[in-house]
Amino acid sequence: MTVLDTGFVRSQFPAFDEPGLKGQAFFENAGGSYTCGPVIDRLTRFYRSYKVQPYAPYAASQKAGAEMDAARTRLAALMGIEEDELSFGPSTTANTYVLAQAFRRWLKPGDTIVVTNQDHEANSGPWRRLAEAGIEVREWRMDPETGHLDRLKLDDLLDDTVRLVCFPHCSNVVGAVNDVAAICAQAHMAGAFTCVDGVSYAPHGVPDVGALGADIYLFSAYKTYGPHQGIMALRRGLADLLPNQAHYFNADVRYKRFTPAGPDHAQVAACAGMVDYFEALYAHHYPGQAVSTRKMGHAVHDLMRGHEEVLMQPVLDYLSARNDVRLLGPTKATCRAPTLALDLGRAGEPVAAALAAHGIMAGGGDFYAVRALEGLAVDPGLGVLRLSFVHYTTEDEIQQLLTALDAVL
Repeated sequence: MTVLDTGFVRSQFPAFDEPGLKGQAFFENAGGSYTCGPVIDRLTRFYRSYKVQPYAPYAASQKAGAEMDAARTRLAALMGIEEDELSFGPSTTANTYVLAQAFRRWLKPGDTIVVTNQDHEANSGPWRRLAEAGIEVREWRMDPETGHLDRLKLDDLLDDTVRLVCFPHCSNVVGAVNDVAAICAQAHMAGAFTCVDGVSYAPHGVPDVGALGADIYLFSAYKTYGPHQGIMALRRGLADLLPNQAHYFNADVRYKRFTPAGPDHAQVAACAGMVDYFEALYAHHYPGQAVSTRKMGHAVHDLMRGHEEVLMQPVLDYLSARNDVRLLGPTKATCRAPTLALDLGRAGEPVAAALAAHGIMAGGGDFYAVRALEGLAVDPGLGVLRLSFVHYTTEDEIQQLLTALDAVL
């Protein structure tokens, strides 16, 4: 098995050379990752050279449009979807809201959607509001002890009125990785579409959406080493059923139909830098082994996950052995993402502040997962301490974290 070269990885992130961040271990990645160098380079170049209206008949404008198109083409290839199935928007929350408005017009009173209480509010609140239009909303509830979503309980919710099942690839507080392919197949057998919130999973390896079978897959570029954009995969079969949400004259362009406001041109173009980075990772670890963009994505995904699992298990073991904290979600690294939420029985934010004195950058609060915390009998007013890391985290930083937790807890 190829081992991730964290030295090479960190050389791709300018943040690690910043004097003000020296000695600081970043454990708030679930709130937003560091941005990789290729994205910063592309963003800077666009603002300097191509910050004009794209697609006009002069050279700078043509180059601007070409860079935006390249970002869509390359990301779609990475995700295993068609180019016109990928849209950019200001955030995942905004993208989900626009989709919900499209469903509001498409669904009929008496139709049903299924949501979970494991989700971030972005993939829950907009869908729940469809009850105002006469749509039945059913809640697929996680186990109140473990946070697990049981597929047998989903079966109990599915019938011929269900049109959409919304669930997370993994929760931003529970961390459990759900079997997206199996859940999508289960929903499709019942005649329903699926909407998957991938915000908390994509930073750990951008998934092959085509292989997963999700009809909608959403994630945030700024949590996946890129600029502040929301990325939305919307498969053709569903996109062509839903009513246009953009200007009427853009109705025949799939990737514009669900973007009512023009996205930030420079940030769209800069998203190609995410693929640049993944390609650089692949080339460094597998020199001379040329593969398709899709297969490259699989290899990089496995590199990231393999490294994260090795680092994560000692932290999970440490937390599980303590009797003064409750770790939300699985205790096995292979079953979860490295987003670890701790119920302390007291407010999480002051503990995060205490960790800062030890060079640990972490967060405390409810993290827009109020329903999930309530479903696990955690007081959202107190919130949790959340420790989240990604593939650029090192063993030394993990040790720094454990030492700091010993001192603070």
